[in-house]
Amino acid sequence: MAGPIHLLFRDYVFFFSYIQPPPKDGGSVWSDVDGLVRLNSALFTNFLNALPLASVNPKRIMLQTGAKNYGLHNGATKVPQSEDAPRVTFEPNFYYPQEDALFDYCAKNPSCGWNIVMPGPILGAVPDSPMNGCYGLGIYASVCRKLGHPLEFPGDHHQYQMPQTCSSAAMNAYLEEWSVLTPGAKNQKFNASDNSAFTWEATLPRVAQWYGLDCITPPDNAEYMEIEAPYNPRGYGPKAKVRVRFSFAQWAQKPEVKRAWRELHDEYGLRGPAEFSDEEIQKYFSFLDVFFVVFGTMLMSTDKAHKLGFHGYVDSSQSILEVLDELAKIKMIPPVPKVKVEFL
Repeated sequence: MAGPIHLLFRDYVFFFSYIQPPPKDGGSVWSDVDGLVRLNSALFTNFLNALPLASVNPKRIMLQTGAKNYGLHNGATKVPQSEDAPRVTFEPNFYYPQEDALFDYCAKNPSCGWNIVMPGPILGAVPDSPMNGCYGLGIYASVCRKLGHPLEFPGDHHQYQMPQTCSSAAMNAYLEEWSVLTPGAKNQKFNASDNSAFTWEATLPRVAQWYGLDCITPPDNAEYMEIEAPYNPRGYGPKAKVRVRFSFAQWAQKPEVKRAWRELHDEYGLRGPAEFSDEEIQKYFSFLDVFFVVFGTMLMSTDKAHKLGFHGYVDSSQSILEVLDELAKIKMIPPVPKVKVEFL
């Protein structure tokens, strides 16, 4: 870092790096909380320690974290999620030591301010990321089209209708640029949201139309497995529960799914795995599971940014289609057929 960083424009520093350790056996995608803290705390602390070694004295440092700041992965939270919420300390969360390291750095370097931006599930196209629900969704829809299967929602009708926040990558970047350039936003945290009314009830049938498929609503008489949240971040009432009929991680292990994906991979000359190992299935499809089914409503308030002058908006469903197109361009998924595309 000490060499090439001298060539960079250095007034504003943006930190997005993240290391995802493998989950514990049988655990969720973020089950290795100690590994997450160890790796990602060191990642950011080493970065901050390298700045003076490279003679970099930024005016502002922007750290991107995320919705786990509110404990949404632990259970239902108070709604809406706003930036003044207290830390959720049921288990270690690497966001908090990263924040503390940033606060400490800026205290020791008073000319440097900070910003923290917290998106929900990010809609974006990259060649390889375990935190990319659109990649898994593109695989799911492509394989279902190959097999002639309808798209199905894994949870029940309650989850199907639950409002959620999505955060398109380009919108996040606009907010992050605005935050570091706005004097009144100095030393502030902001939620990053598309500000779009999003439910899977509205979006999944659209995805099915793009692929020329039927979409099955959650059946009332199906057999559901009930999963209870490990904690209760909202602090009142019972622990949240979700009901699911299947998981995408289980779906990806089916022989016919593996065969169909391998054939699509060869047909379109795709990048990425032609055959997913057990570790890769956990890496990609466990995140798709939490993209679809969560313990509580994710309604991340953007009032704070609005009051300071940021009024960005993205149609999240339309953004998903654009991301799928981008993933197809970089050869991560087959092209989207776009049999029927309709937006307001």
